[in-house]
Amino acid sequence: METTEQISAEELQAFRAYKAKQEEARQRQAFREQYAELVDTEVASAYTALSQLSEDMELVKRTVFENFQAVIDMKTEQMGLAKEGGQYSHTFTNSDSTIRVTLGNYTIDSYRDTVEEGIRMVRGYLESLAKDDTSSALVSAVLKLLSRNRAGQIQASRVLQLRRLAEESGSDTFLEGVRIIEQSYNPQVSKSYIRLDVKAEDTGEWHAVPLAMSGVRD
Repeated sequence: METTEQISAEELQAFRAYKAKQEEARQRQAFREQYAELVDTEVASAYTALSQLSEDMELVKRTVFENFQAVIDMKTEQMGLAKEGGQYSHTFTNSDSTIRVTLGNYTIDSYRDTVEEGIRMVRGYLESLAKDDTSSALVSAVLKLLSRNRAGQIQASRVLQLRRLAEESGSDTFLEGVRIIEQSYNPQVSKSYIRLDVKAEDTGEWHAVPLAMSGVRD
């Protein structure tokens, strides 16, 4: 005599829940695979486009510098417009004063070893002025101009401030110390750059043309 095994409602519900979980897991796996495939496609596409853009920008940058070299040489040698000690940026404006191109090199503040002698002279002179709490506070404030940045260098802009203070003081020692610091200045040339500005016809204001991805409109 055959018997038929009966499935309870609870067992049927549990089976259906199990199958639903399996389907959810399958869908999640399919989504992950689809997502990974989409990412791979877009990364490959972006790589192709951005790599080409990088190469194009490098070529344009090199070409602009090379094309302007003759102009810079003329400015330096024939017109005598070069700054003493070297010039790290050059700005050229067309005759209509509507387009402006600036070419230059970023520089990193750096000094020769002789800077230590200048610092010693300046520090010695300033510390000799500290007679009371008030003057000591002023001297400490001025001495902060000799503080070094993270790279261990004195900022050139602060040396200019020291120069003005030295001239106002009339002290030969102070002036000589600052002079030694200035003569020790040996900036290191870093990356080169190009800037393009265009003057607006309606307002007459200069507007920078974005030459980097972050500056381009979304």
